[in-house]
Parts: sequence; C-alpha cells; structure tokens
Amino acid sequence: MASPAYHRVLLKISGEALAGNAGRGLDFDVISQVARVIKKCIGVGVQVGVVVGGGNFWRGVKDGGDRMERTRADHMGMLATSINALAVADVLEQHGVPVRVQTAIEMKAVAEPYIRSRAIRHLEKGRVVIFACGTGCPFFSTDTAAVLRAAEIDADVILLAKNIDGVYSADPRKDPHAVKYDDITYAEVLAQHLEVMDSTATSLSMDNHIPVMLFALKDPENIYRVVMGEKIGTLIKEVK
Repeated sequence: MASPAYHRVLLKISGEALAGNAGRGLDFDVISQVARVIKKCIGVGVQVGVVVGGGNFWRGVKDGGDRMERTRADHMGMLATSINALAVADVLEQHGVPVRVQTAIEMKAVAEPYIRSRAIRHLEKGRVVIFACGTGCPFFSTDTAAVLRAAEIDADVILLAKNIDGVYSADPRKDPHAVKYDDITYAEVLAQHLEVMDSTATSLSMDNHIPVMLFALKDPENIYRVVMGEKIGTLIKEVK
C-alpha cells in the first residue's frame, strides 16, 4: 500500500463548498462525502485539522456592506463558521471519526477554546480537530485563519478545497482564455493579484514556508488523492 505524501494537513473548506449547488445553507450529502474521505485519510495515518468558512450563511463585510459596522459584521461571520464546524463534526462522528471542535471565540457550552498544545495532542491521538471562528479577530479572513492554524500546528501542507479546480491566470468563468497553472509561487500570486487567498493569507503562508494546494471539492475524493501525492489542482510554493 502506498504511503501518504503528508503526515499532518490543514484542510480549509469554504462555506460555499459545504452548501453544494444550493449556494446557501448546508448540503449534508456533500458533508457526508467529505467525512468519508477524511476518515479514509485518518485510516492511512494522516493527521487532519480543518478550518471551515462561513460564507454559506454570512460573509462578514461582503454581506454587511455599508449597513453594519465592520467589526460586528465580521463577528457574525465567525459565528457562522461555528455552525458549519458543528455540522461537520456531527457528520464525522456519524462516520465513526473522533473529532473535537475548537473555537477562537470562547463558547464553552458547545466547543473547546482553541489551545495549540491541546489541538496537537488531539491530532496525535488520531482525532480530527475543526477550528472555528477564524482567527477570533475582525478584518482577517478564514483563509488567513487556515494559514495561521497550519503554522501553529506545524502542518506539512494547506489543502484549499474550493469551488474551482485550480489557480488560473484570470477568472475562467469570465475569461475563456484563462490558463490554469499546475504550480505557481507565492510571489507570482501576489504580483498578479490572483484571487487564490487574500494577500494577508498568501504572505503568511510564504513567510512560514507552507505549501498550499488548491483543488476542487466537487469530487471530495480529491482530498485523499492530494494527501497520497497525486498532482491535482495547483500547488502554490516558494520556487518553481
């Protein structure tokens, strides 16, 4: 049996991906497929941390716009991620996967507070750790939270599971001539203003030398394929 390419991964799942084709709310068929693949990864010895977005319920400043104070709008987005985290945790448990939810905003009645050493201990024991509420601070995206948690738990790679199958030179939905990259450097992403992650998240991953693999969650099996070393999507790294 082939060995996994990574020992410890940080999987970032956008809220929109969890909503499936509906775009809003939760698609439990999609979540169940993701849970089965995560269980498969755990089965080959991979330690899995997960950061969830909240855009299927609320997108902070994008939904609040100029009608709300930015900090409060972002706090609402953090709470949206906690809803997704609890849903994913429940489905994972239904599949027999031990899981812990940790939140950057303390809510002791429903989840553990984020504590780095405890998170690492859970991972070492084969538990999936779901990190909710982003960084706990406004003005930072959940992509930035994913990079931050990946750095803190010493993850080998960040897996960005999104609704697009890689990094393109332009938006492929708008530009039929957009070119997909097999790999690209952090510096090129920043210089070309590519919408992979926000610039803060990209810079943080570059500063901490953490490779980022972006791929489509449309087929959740892609998570396992990437973990096992298959070349899927786009790899963002320091040098080509």
